[in-house]
Amino acid sequence: MSDALRKEEEDLSASGDGQNGADTTADRTVLPWRARNGGIQARAPKTALLVARRIVREIERMELAPGDKLPPEKVMFQNYQVGRGTLREALRFLELQGILSLKPGPGGGPVVERPDASNLATLLVLLLQFSDARYQSVVEARSGLEPIMAELAARRITPEGLADLAESVSTMERHLNDHSVFLEANRRFHDIIAWSSGNALFGYLVDALIGVLDGTALGIEYPAHRRGPILKAHQRIYLALEQHDPDAAREAMREHIGEYVRYAERKFPEVLKRRVIWET
Repeated sequence: MSDALRKEEEDLSASGDGQNGADTTADRTVLPWRARNGGIQARAPKTALLVARRIVREIERMELAPGDKLPPEKVMFQNYQVGRGTLREALRFLELQGILSLKPGPGGGPVVERPDASNLATLLVLLLQFSDARYQSVVEARSGLEPIMAELAARRITPEGLADLAESVSTMERHLNDHSVFLEANRRFHDIIAWSSGNALFGYLVDALIGVLDGTALGIEYPAHRRGPILKAHQRIYLALEQHDPDAAREAMREHIGEYVRYAERKFPEVLKRRVIWET
């Protein structure tokens, strides 16, 4: 192992293992913020993770784009001074995160990819599942976050974003009686606003939770008489964004999500109590 990797590993060990011998197993079960040793370090050997981080830094330093190849394995062995198994563990870890793809055969090897929210989606749903979280938690998150997204989008949305948003509203209007098309346009509307907030974290959160965001995967239904009010709410939100009015956009989204919450509480209270699980 290279001196740089060894020092980084020692630093991580010193900062991450300071439990002073205390048994905190019971606390971690009840209080997630006390589980200080959980997370990414448990998913691969430390040395492999350190190599993975160095590879990511190299990708950024070299300004590699999706489709660009990394050096062959024999060069990487020399650069990182680690064994074949450790290097391959690091590469497999990055492949699982969507950062690389490993092309087999002559001329193959590690190829840079652009990660998306799919890995985050799986992780978030698993975290919710193992926290015994109910769909109510997703609804509460929407109530708090989406008005902020709309407010920011009113300030930052681009002409292209507005055009795409208008198209989603138009699609909903044209397909008011087509349940699947309407719901797909509904999801796209909220996704565009999240990304138009200019905050990538909001964008990735909505992308990650898009499968459970509207509750259809857990049993919430949207009959024709409910789709009309949703369309009108989207039209109000769009108008506020088009006028770049942050206050109006925030309030229109707050009212829209509030209507959704009241509808779910009235018609599908059992769904709000349903656990979020990976299959959803």
